[in-house]
Amino acid sequence: MLATAMLLALFWRTRFDWDPEMRLWRAFGDASIVLLFAVLALGPAARFSSAVGRLLPWRRQIGIWAAVTAFVHTFLVLNGWVRWEVARFLGFEFVPQLGYQARMEPGFGLANLIGLVAVLWLLALAVTSTDRAVRLLGPAAWKWLHSGAYTIFYLSVLHSAYFLFLHYTLSFHRDPPPPNWFRMPLLILGALVLALQWAAFVATVRRRRAVAPSKPR
Repeated sequence: MLATAMLLALFWRTRFDWDPEMRLWRAFGDASIVLLFAVLALGPAARFSSAVGRLLPWRRQIGIWAAVTAFVHTFLVLNGWVRWEVARFLGFEFVPQLGYQARMEPGFGLANLIGLVAVLWLLALAVTSTDRAVRLLGPAAWKWLHSGAYTIFYLSVLHSAYFLFLHYTLSFHRDPPPPNWFRMPLLILGALVLALQWAAFVATVRRRRAVAPSKPR
């Protein structure tokens, strides 16, 4: 909980030139991605460091806080920006000059749908992050469900990348806010998760081949 509060404070205090409402929901969204990265990075990194391995028991709690912050981010966006309107959620806005709803931001709806799928999936993982859920679902089914955490992370990266690199540009129908400093950190986090995944995979294959008994000739 302390780490989550520190992340929220970091994102909040480094964006004073933003609209307060946007600062709030972006702080929760970015904090969620960092927490999710921590969950996914701990497993592969523990294969190479015993010190990191001692942090593995914290993965469940970190994952739950990632889901909580993602849920708050989603609620703030739906309640503030989208105003619970499906058309607005999909990127349509009423244009008085035209007299009808027009699609103002072509990628906005798709980015929102990607984010919604990610947060609903993440909430499902959080709800089942208990020993009781493991017993009810069975280890195999539980492991299959939670293997989707990597997919959630990459969906979240795509969702955030749209708003970091595409949505707020000079073509935006209002004055765009100042550039978000989280652009490069987001790309680095995504690349690190991918690199750790592959490094752990290669290390596992090499270890299994090293201990595999040789076939008799």
